[in-house]
Amino acid sequence: MNFQCGKHLLGLDRPHIMGIVNVTPDSFSDGGRYTSVDLAVVHALQLVADGADILDIGGESTRPGVEPVSLAEELARVIPVIQALALAVPVPISIDTYKPEVMRLAIEAGASMVNDVQALRMPGALDVVANSAAGVCLMHMQGTPQTMQLAPHYDDVLSDVRGFLSERLLALQAHGIAIERIVLDPGFGFGKSRAHNITLLKNLQQLGDLGAPLLVGLSRKSILAAIAGDDDSQRLPASLAAAVISAMKGAKILRVHDVKATAEALKIYSAIH
Repeated sequence: MNFQCGKHLLGLDRPHIMGIVNVTPDSFSDGGRYTSVDLAVVHALQLVADGADILDIGGESTRPGVEPVSLAEELARVIPVIQALALAVPVPISIDTYKPEVMRLAIEAGASMVNDVQALRMPGALDVVANSAAGVCLMHMQGTPQTMQLAPHYDDVLSDVRGFLSERLLALQAHGIAIERIVLDPGFGFGKSRAHNITLLKNLQQLGDLGAPLLVGLSRKSILAAIAGDDDSQRLPASLAAAVISAMKGAKILRVHDVKATAEALKIYSAIH
């Protein structure tokens, strides 16, 4: 199984690591730490040195209850970072956004992947990706970041998420986007309760037969603290356990904050796999 994003072809015979670079003041885990271009670039370069296979640049937090930022503000945060990294790193750069104009300008600046919590449902988003060579991650989210954790409900969370991802996968293919350019994300923590998240992780293999690789983002999320009972600021052990379990369940890309520790944990998985 391969994933094509721009000029990059990732052979997914092993789990790949997507390192998170939040250029935001309010992301739930590391908001405010890398708000300047220089700090963000230095952090991203360290993530690549630590083993990141992809860098995911985000200029708007999607934590529960957050208010949206303007198009101009998001562009000002992410475009200079992408431009700098495109000249400095050999790995694909992903833009974490749902806004079509941010996608377009980020691709022009050097991004080769779009990571969209709205799964290209915003008007114009499908066209932006279809008219490029970029890869794309389609994520499931119930509601919006402002409403998603207000009593999320499903008749069958696994069936609903699977059905949504299948429909979006078909929609992209009908728009001329090859399946080799698509990865799928069940959206852990995005409109899901603790029970919903556990059900999805337990049955992750059932999403892996849709034909596209799976991306999982559980790093440092509150669901891990709720299960492990640790302090909200200390979620590394639970994040590593979630990453290894996700890989064992078939995830091909793991979106994480702690790249070096995750890479070391995955070496153990690879050795016995």
